[in-house]
Amino acid sequence: MGLIWQKGQVYMKELMDAYPDPKPAPTTLATLLKRLTDKGAISFQLNGNSRQYYPLIDNQDYSSSYLQNMISTLFQGSSKRFASFFAQNTDLSKSELEELRAIIDEQLKNTRQ
Repeated sequence: MGLIWQKGQVYMKELMDAYPDPKPAPTTLATLLKRLTDKGAISFQLNGNSRQYYPLIDNQDYSSSYLQNMISTLFQGSSKRFASFFAQNTDLSKSELEELRAIIDEQLKNTRQ
């Protein structure tokens, strides 16, 4: 998805070329593209026999949906459990934790209004 968002439109050959060695099998990439198409994340237009893929959702929407699914699956739908796990099980520096606190404080301030 990253390359599709970056380029806007991309052919499968361009995606294959972007992968480092060892590259996935073309059928593996085709399956991934089909799944993303079926999920409504991307679509394509035919140019001769080639498909040019383009995103239907932006990075922010996709990331948000993916994160919500992960929270639902791994943390019983509890954002609090996810945040607790994240804060306790990652190697965040003191300054990174302070930045997170500032983000949370800002959200609290905006929620009260």
